[in-house]
Amino acid sequence: MDKISVNKMQFFGYHGVFPEETRLGQRFIVDLDVFCDLQKAGVTDDLNHSVNYAELYTVSKEIVEGQPFQLIEAVAEKIANDVLEKFIKVNEVRVKVIKPDPPIPGYYQSVSVEITRRR
Repeated sequence: MDKISVNKMQFFGYHGVFPEETRLGQRFIVDLDVFCDLQKAGVTDDLNHSVNYAELYTVSKEIVEGQPFQLIEAVAEKIANDVLEKFIKVNEVRVKVIKPDPPIPGYYQSVSVEITRRR
């Protein structure tokens, strides 16, 4: 299966369990892979046979910058569901939501969840 990736999309949202997260907000990074047949798009050079990268970005942006969720698992699930709903050509979607600055003590680069959903 062919794949389109939109990597390291950065947004500002208000997701989290702790009150300061929903009040102050924080950065979120999203990696999105969609799996679909891209052969006809490659042969015809016609966007109508592919999935528009800008629209994938917009779906992710609207969710991350929209309604707050407590868990990044819920953010990832919403992105995956919306992509499968809005893009009929997509057979499978992989979503990774990265929270680079969660309010937990210690030294680490980030925390993240990654899910895969299929039609």
